[in-house]
Order: sequence, then C-alpha cells, then structure tokens
Amino acid sequence: MTVGFIMMCHTALDRAAQVARFWAEGGAPVVIHVDARVTAHDYKSFKKALADLDNVSFSRRYKCEWGTWSLVAASQAAAEQMLERHAEVRHVYLASGSCLPLRPLKELTDYLDARPFTDFIESVTTTEVGWTVGGIDIERFTLRFPFSWKKQRRLFDRYVEFQRRVGFKRRIPSGLVPHLGSQWWCLTRQTLSAILQDPDRPLYDRYFKRVWIPDESYFQTLARLYATSIESRSLTLTKFDFQGKPHIFYDDHLQLLRRSDCFIARKIWPRADRLYQTFLSKNAESSAMAEPNPAKIDRLFSKSIERRTRGRPGLYMQSRYPKKDHENGKTSAPYSVFHGFSDLFENFDGWLAKYVGARVHGHLYAPERAEFAGGERMFNGCLTDDPVLRDYNPRAFLTNLIWNSRGERQCFMFSPRDNQANNWFTATDPNAQISVITGAWALPLSRMNENFATIRREAARLQKRELEHLEILRSMYVKARVRIWTVADFIENPMEPLQTIIDEISPRATRRLTEAPQMVELTGFRQFLQNLKNQGMQPLVMGDFPLDAGEERNANRRGRPYLVK
Repeated sequence: MTVGFIMMCHTALDRAAQVARFWAEGGAPVVIHVDARVTAHDYKSFKKALADLDNVSFSRRYKCEWGTWSLVAASQAAAEQMLERHAEVRHVYLASGSCLPLRPLKELTDYLDARPFTDFIESVTTTEVGWTVGGIDIERFTLRFPFSWKKQRRLFDRYVEFQRRVGFKRRIPSGLVPHLGSQWWCLTRQTLSAILQDPDRPLYDRYFKRVWIPDESYFQTLARLYATSIESRSLTLTKFDFQGKPHIFYDDHLQLLRRSDCFIARKIWPRADRLYQTFLSKNAESSAMAEPNPAKIDRLFSKSIERRTRGRPGLYMQSRYPKKDHENGKTSAPYSVFHGFSDLFENFDGWLAKYVGARVHGHLYAPERAEFAGGERMFNGCLTDDPVLRDYNPRAFLTNLIWNSRGERQCFMFSPRDNQANNWFTATDPNAQISVITGAWALPLSRMNENFATIRREAARLQKRELEHLEILRSMYVKARVRIWTVADFIENPMEPLQTIIDEISPRATRRLTEAPQMVELTGFRQFLQNLKNQGMQPLVMGDFPLDAGEERNANRRGRPYLVK
C-alpha cells in the first residue's frame, strides 16, 4: 500500500512539475488539478513535462477562487479520480503546487503504514479556534455568502450585516457539527470514499456551497462522521502571519525547515532554487523516522509575528510608523531631561558628564540650534543641529537621537525657552527621567540689562510655559520618572537631589558626590522677585525664597563650589 498525492496548482507550474516528478518517481501516484484560468499554452507545457510518467494524471479543471466552493469541487474531482484509478492507495494526501517535500517519500510511506487507520486532518470546533481572521466563526455556517470576499468586498460586508440585522440563520444539516481546520489533509481511503459516496452528499454539498471558505470546513466536518481515528493536525508545515496570510519560505529558511522534521512544507517561493535542489535531491538527508514537530520552530515564528506587529521599541521608519500611543515603546532606551539645571549651575552639562557614563547634551530644543554634546553640528544618524529640520518633527528628532545612540545613555538640558512640542511625549514615556527645578529660568533674567517692562513680559511668558509643563508632569497619564523641586528648595540642599539623580542614571556606580557644580551668582535675586511683584507679576514657581537667601548663600560659598567633608 502507498500514499497518493492530489496537487492543486495554479502558478509556478515548473516547480509543481518538479515536485510531482519527485513523488511519482518514488512510486506514489499523483493526480493534478490545474486552475482553469491557467492558459492553454501553459497547461499543455505542464502536461508535456510529465507525459513520461504513467502514474501522473490530470483531473477535471475548475476556476478556483479563494473562499469559494470551487476549491472543494476541484479536490472532490481529483480525489474521486485518485480512488478510482489507484486501488493500491491507502492514504490520500492533499497538497498544493507550492508545497515542497522535506523528507524522502519512503519515510512518509513508512510513517503512514504504521498508522493505517489514522486520518491526519486538523478538525476543531468553532469555539476552539483561535486563528480565524475576519471575525466570522460560527456565522460562516449560519449565514449565506453568495458574494466574493476578494472581488465584491462591499457587497460581501453589506450582505453579512443585513443578515445579522434581520436575524437570518441557516439551518445546519442534521447530524453535522461544524469543524474548522487546515485545508491540507491526509485522509485514509476508507474515510475519503465514505465522504464522497455518502447518500446525503448532495445535501451536504448544497449546504457547504454557501459556507464561507468551505475548503477549511467541508472535509474537516464530514471526517468526524466516518473516521475511526483522527489526529487533529496537518502533516504539512504551514505558518500564517497576523493577517491570516501564509508565510513564504525562502532559501535562507533551509535549516529552519530541516529542524521542523515535517514531511511537507508550504508555501515555498518559486525562485528558492536552493530549497528545491536540496529537498528534491535523491541524496536528501534522512530524519531517522523523527516525529514531525513544527513546535520546534514555533518560537521563531511567534517572534517574527511580534516583530511585524509591534516592531522594535523606539524604532520609527518608513516601513513601520505606528500610530500615536500604539508604539511598542516610545523610545528605545532610557534618557534624562534636566529642566532648569543649566540656569542654576554654571557648565552643568560638563560637570554631569564627569559623574555619569552618558552623553550629556546642552539644550537640544533651543530656539537657535540643537546643542549637541561637544558643540557638534551633526550627531549619529546624520541628525543636524538645524532648528528648522528639528522642529519639523520634534518627536522624530528625539526618537532618532535615542535610537541612533543605543548603548549610551543620553541626557539633555531643557527650559521654558525651548520648543515645548515634546512635553506630553516625554512625560508619557517610561524611558524618560525628568528632573525639574522650577523657577530657575528667572535667574538669567535677573542679570539682564534690559528695560524692566520687557523683562517682566518675558518672565510672565516663561512662567506660563513652565506652569503648563508642570501641569503635564503632574497628570495622571505620566509614565516618566519625574522629580520636581522649586529653585528655593534646591538651593537649600543641592547635594541630596543631585546624588539621587546620579544614582538613578548610574545605579552600579558606588562613587559619592564630593563636589557640587558651580552655582550662578544669586546676589540680588530676591530683590528681582520683589520687583516683579511690584510691577504686577506674581512669581508662582520659585518657591518660598527666604530673605537675603541669595546673598547669604553666596557669602558662605565665597565663589567656591560646595564640598562634602
């Protein structure tokens, strides 16, 4: 006894001929169905290429369309021809023209001989199916589908919605329990002949002609009526993406296919010369009767689907640009934002770079230019310091900067003077560490030699901007690590918050701070705040600045940095 193959072909007929010859020369009969839409010239050439093989025949041709009854009708005709002409066949294997045998035919024959009464067909009830795509499970059996899903999609959707609205339901023939599964099966002669010779077959055929995608349910349902032993799995390795489309195997999948130990794989790229040469060779490697185990490679396909649907964290590109709030991570790595620190401390970025293993930039969103570390005009990934290009898409500027410098933490300064377009983005980014000294923006204003009315207007503008930013940072939607101090509180004890920030950026570093960065001149700052009040502006974000705090601090400091002894 042997196994017979039914091949459903419509493209790449030269490759289908190679596979058919491989099976036929191995002693297995092959019945081929060629889509009626294939040109007469190609069909004749295909038949001529296999004319020397007595155990290869061609069945009646149908115009086949995905999701319609034509696929079932074609497989029925080919199966009837197989059973009628080849009495030696005990198992019938349904394959496609894009299938490729991965193991010698004798191994498949021996495997089936050891299981003479077992049908290999994926067959599960609709409640147990998790792979259907399109939102139609049990309804494919209770509604009518006279329109093509591919060619008449609008009519298809509207007719389905109409049937749902009026409550229409078809009656499932008595005794049938709808099952679904892969259309690539291997049935015993006993089960297949029972399905094709059933007295109620006209009733079943009439019913399934209006079922959606009947090739995934006709044999899967009827096999449950006659099979004595079903293994609900396909011997054909098929993998599908998140849209329900089959994965295509290429030459670089050679080792992956070998590892699966499956007998046949689908779908193979027609130009995968290496795959066809390797697996159709007479000296193909044997798997020593290993059990087919596609689970060996399931992990890789799961990862590929995850990569396809979710992408890599923080990567935005032309081929995958996720919608807002649908990203797999807004940025690719942790980074730090220092709001107000450069206004309170002199050369703060240089001081910070000495204590943390990070790239410390200036004000990346300054109005004049992006202040890259070291005064560079160009950064990784050809990011330019041009403010026009940066402000065209501030979010992409930041995500590209983080992505292009993976492996090195990025830090940058920020203030109300800078472009505020990214405030919500950074606040809702779990990778962001945002440290804020409120009111520090007023320190440079206190030293400006300008008309005080101009200074007051600028102070009011900056305070309004900072209040808006603080409102965002205190929102319930914030996911960043946020710390906020007023400038008055920070001046009183700068070492403790600085040490906390350093420890979070470099958690493995055990070095304690022994020196604080140099503070800017604070003399006259309290009086400056009082002058703002006198001019009608109320400073709200500086904190409770004590009387003569600036003068007292500068007197104690005498121009030297803080020391911890």
